[in-house]
Amino acid sequence: MTVPENMQALTQLLNGYSGTQTGPNISDLTPFVKHSTVPVPTPGAGQALIKVSLAAVNPSDVHFIKGEYGQPCVKDAPAGFEGVGEVIAGDTPLVGQRVSFYARGAGTWAEYALADVAGLVPCRPDLAEVDAAGQLVNPLTAIAMFDLVKDSGADSFVLNAAGSQLGKLLIAMGRDYGIKPIAVVRRENQAAALKELGAAEVIVTSADDPLSQAQKVFETLSPRILLDAVGDQFTADLFFAMPPRARWVNYGKLSTDAPVLKQLPQFIFQHKEIGGFWLTEWMKQVDPARIPQAFGEIQGRFTSGKWKTDVAGIVPLSEAMDKLPAVLALPDGKAFIDPRA
Repeated sequence: MTVPENMQALTQLLNGYSGTQTGPNISDLTPFVKHSTVPVPTPGAGQALIKVSLAAVNPSDVHFIKGEYGQPCVKDAPAGFEGVGEVIAGDTPLVGQRVSFYARGAGTWAEYALADVAGLVPCRPDLAEVDAAGQLVNPLTAIAMFDLVKDSGADSFVLNAAGSQLGKLLIAMGRDYGIKPIAVVRRENQAAALKELGAAEVIVTSADDPLSQAQKVFETLSPRILLDAVGDQFTADLFFAMPPRARWVNYGKLSTDAPVLKQLPQFIFQHKEIGGFWLTEWMKQVDPARIPQAFGEIQGRFTSGKWKTDVAGIVPLSEAMDKLPAVLALPDGKAFIDPRA
């Protein structure tokens, strides 16, 4: 394949960290990225050049371009963490094949991106493009965090932001493994669909006295793990309502409010714990054999229909500056960027 000299990309305007924490909502991209014509990146040692066919847009991407993520912005570099495309160069036998990948150095919101050869994930031919473009961040996180749920030995677990793509993947896993998901959402109109998917209980935070409802549920189901993408005061109150030896695992910050921990003695006398989860660190620490096994399970779940990707919209790269914020504002679906359009 002939590789052009230049490409279209959404490149970062910030450098380093901003020091803010405004959440993953965004109504205007112009302070953070711009549509640019830049040179096609050249793969270095251990890297592959990917012709991107579809790029995912996750909350972590939005935090990243705002300078609020665990990795610093790199001014003028293309943004975007994950996607799918064809390997067109690099020291790998996967040249010419379709792969899912996590970008390194030159991101996926572009016609071409760089990825570490060791992290390329070959895609089954029957894996849909939207599933392939988004199989790393959310599905792999679901697999990893559900391992925590299984290891807890409990018959149930709590998850908030349960109407998100990741939340629905976790609910489906709970359904299939017989571990009851207790879903926490903001909107009443989400409850029926999540129960149909497999949620044992749905706690709606906008309802009257949701904490009392949660306490009654916890008395029956006794969850040991709280998977938290929100990080607000209600999450802290939920945690302190959970039984002894409960573990609060935070992996996101949808709320800009800081919770107050009102019952600190529970950490001493009820052996409760708070910790964080970052997929990047999990991949470094887990048994290396678990990762290809997990991707086999992920692709099998998507192709069998046990999982599905709910698509909010696919935006052409050439129109992303104008159209992407509106797609990101839609509830309960995933946004994608198509660099070919």
